[in-house]
Amino acid sequence: MTDFLSRRSFFKGRRRFLQGAIATASTMALSSCGWTLAKVQTDQVRRGASDELHLYTWSNYVDQDLIDAFRQQTGIKVISDIFDSNETMLATFQAGKAGTYSVIYPSDYKVIQMVKLGYLSELEHDRLEGIRHILPRFQQSVHDPGNHYSVPVSWGTTGLIYNSDKVTEPPTDWSYLWDNKDKLSRRLTLLDDVREVMGATLRSLGYSYNSTDPQQLKQAFDRLMELKPAIATFTSDAWRDQLVAGDLSISMGYSADAVNVMNQSPKLRYVIPSSGTSLWSDTMVIPKTAPNPDAAYAWISFMLQPEIAARVTERLFFATPNQSAFNQLPANLQNNQSLFPPKNLLDKSETLAPLDKPVLELYDKYWTRLTSS
Repeated sequence: MTDFLSRRSFFKGRRRFLQGAIATASTMALSSCGWTLAKVQTDQVRRGASDELHLYTWSNYVDQDLIDAFRQQTGIKVISDIFDSNETMLATFQAGKAGTYSVIYPSDYKVIQMVKLGYLSELEHDRLEGIRHILPRFQQSVHDPGNHYSVPVSWGTTGLIYNSDKVTEPPTDWSYLWDNKDKLSRRLTLLDDVREVMGATLRSLGYSYNSTDPQQLKQAFDRLMELKPAIATFTSDAWRDQLVAGDLSISMGYSADAVNVMNQSPKLRYVIPSSGTSLWSDTMVIPKTAPNPDAAYAWISFMLQPEIAARVTERLFFATPNQSAFNQLPANLQNNQSLFPPKNLLDKSETLAPLDKPVLELYDKYWTRLTSS
């Protein structure tokens, strides 16, 4: 685990509110952490600023107890809107809602695109004391080295979640989908994410997740078309209940979601493909059009507190990039390899690297043909 935590060369979910006992337990966890927002310097929310903070985030990243605790300490009401993919987030942001949100949660590879488009404010680090707790590799990511525009809030892997009652031979790699496509017919879902789906397929062919070779991309597209008859749908969220109910056999998904659903159903399993996968992180950013940047800084500072970050990991089941928060996690979570994979699997995996516009357009062309055919 020490090697894992010290790796500098690094690396959705995506996500859903927890219910029932988990939601009840979250109140106890948050109230017992013994932390107050005095550490966040509430004078960051300057006199005369709005008392509302609008967030745009993944669906299980902000629960009601977190919102209530923040409001109790700052007086700021949090209004959270949900997106299910980075593409949806960016399209919504561009379609007239740019001035609505003060904090947005894009994935790492979208940050650089938003910076290039001129959408994000450069962060004032002197207002974010807790940023020092972030692991070194997340402070020097290829997407935003030095965290000039983004603060990582979570990270994880992409893999296969399967129902062990339906899948008797556990999958070990991406190739399982193609080898068993007849058995899986209409009982398989892939993510609604072009980079993840094309990346996994490229990896199954022995190529990089981030290939820019047109011939390799064509091979990946052709391979996906072979699998298309077996695919029930492309979704980043809707697979959960269907997998638990047994209506699906296997789904491509994110580690945060996998740990979540495995806590709901003991028959579900998560596999990180042995050939490697993507290593993703989600971040918090402040758009230039933020109506309440002061409250945005207060929120990000709140989320950087080790006590808060640790409790959120315990409740919402995504891996924290906060070293001090990790140190506060119980041993069963620190040793949970679905959340914190062993170094040998991480070494085979890749972060989604930025791609030039012509290459992205080629990815998008194949994606449109795949999902609309």
